[in-house]
Amino acid sequence: MDIIRGLAVLGLMYMNAYFFGLFEFGYVPLADPPVSDHIIQWLSLIFVDGRFRSLFCILFGAGLYIQWQRWQSHEKLIKRLKILAVLGLLHGFLLWAGDILLIYACAGWLAAKYLTADATLILKRGVQFLLLGATITFLISLLEPSYVISRDADTFIDSYQALHATFSTLFINNVLMFVLMLIALPLVTLWMAAGLMLIGIYLYKQGLFVSGFATQSCVFITAAALLLSLFRLLLQWQYSPLSYALQEPVNWLAALFTALLYIQLIVKLCANKAASVPVLQAAGRLALSLYISQSVMLFVLFKIIFPEWVLSFNLLDYWLLVTGLVLLQILVCAIYPRYYNDGPLEALWRRLS
Repeated sequence: MDIIRGLAVLGLMYMNAYFFGLFEFGYVPLADPPVSDHIIQWLSLIFVDGRFRSLFCILFGAGLYIQWQRWQSHEKLIKRLKILAVLGLLHGFLLWAGDILLIYACAGWLAAKYLTADATLILKRGVQFLLLGATITFLISLLEPSYVISRDADTFIDSYQALHATFSTLFINNVLMFVLMLIALPLVTLWMAAGLMLIGIYLYKQGLFVSGFATQSCVFITAAALLLSLFRLLLQWQYSPLSYALQEPVNWLAALFTALLYIQLIVKLCANKAASVPVLQAAGRLALSLYISQSVMLFVLFKIIFPEWVLSFNLLDYWLLVTGLVLLQILVCAIYPRYYNDGPLEALWRRLS
């Protein structure tokens, strides 16, 4: 499981990097984007977008159950989640509005209510939460006006200049964006994250992180991941309000099945021998520290040293940058465990809880 978690936390940066420039816009292409933008967008929609977030969330749910088994104490588990929530609030207000730690803490509290439930009920509630979150997302997107903006448009350039007028405007904008994320938490993200966590608990209780899925299940998961991802690709080039509203719910479901497929591939390739990929295993054990360090690196690069990158970067530039940062984190994961057993934030989290 450490290997899967390590892959998930390293993969998160490929999704998050776009939102360190102008958070409310994410990646904005040129009016006439290069061919590489189209290719990377297709690859991202099939293999990356939401996939590693779902994978990480599933692993978080399984981790909750493992901790509960170890401690047999619901109170200790909740205390640990409260500390994670505080870390998430600090991360969200001070560094990046796209924080997931607070979401995981709140969703973990909800998922923890089902730790003693039978596997059938856990799976049922997980699916219900996912469908509830997807339905609410669809309804909100149906009411939200969609618009297309290019990076060379005056609107985008004006927003960039206003945001980077002073450091205080950067800070205030991030706070406002995080407040909006907090508002969205009980409406959408809480249910989606809790649903994924419950599926993670179900998978762990069924021993699927050890044995993998049966052949028939693998065929279904692969087909669902492929068909939903292709459907999401088709929606990308449909411009009706209905197709726009369907994009995010369909992507969530495609991400779920793709994440399950990743789990199957890793379990079978590694034959459940963690020593076969020690660097990814180390990354899994340092996941919290790696996640926060990703925010620090991207914040420094896009907010302080090279804010103008947001005006010139195409998707290929983002992917090359993130690949370099991932390789740097892999190097850290190869060296750090030789001297320390726990990551700095993992040690702090354990000490406080």
